Amino acid sequence: MSFTLNIETDFSPQEVCESIRSALEHEKHVAKYKVKRYTIICEDFEAKFGYSSSELKAKFEAGNMGDESDFFDWYAAKRGLDHWNKRLEILSGISF
Repeated sequence: MSFTLNIETDFSPQEVCESIRSALEHEKHVAKYKVKRYTIICEDFEAKFGYSSSELKAKFEAGNMGDESDFFDWYAAKRGLDHWNKRLEILSGISF
């Protein structure tokens, strides 16, 4: 896939490119950190309750989980993990 980017600035293309590259690398670093943190949280819940985060997500969305606050926290962590994994995949596919 190609992508067109219109840049309205007086800076040189090299300066603009370097700024964009730096911003993308920073965002990739943030995404990797978030994936790591959410993975740890999900793994802790998996060990505590004995089933996978994917199973929890399916049961939670089907309304088959109780009202225990751990389930809400786990669900939020799983959604965060899914979001940041997707974001990292997108960012990892961008090159200049």
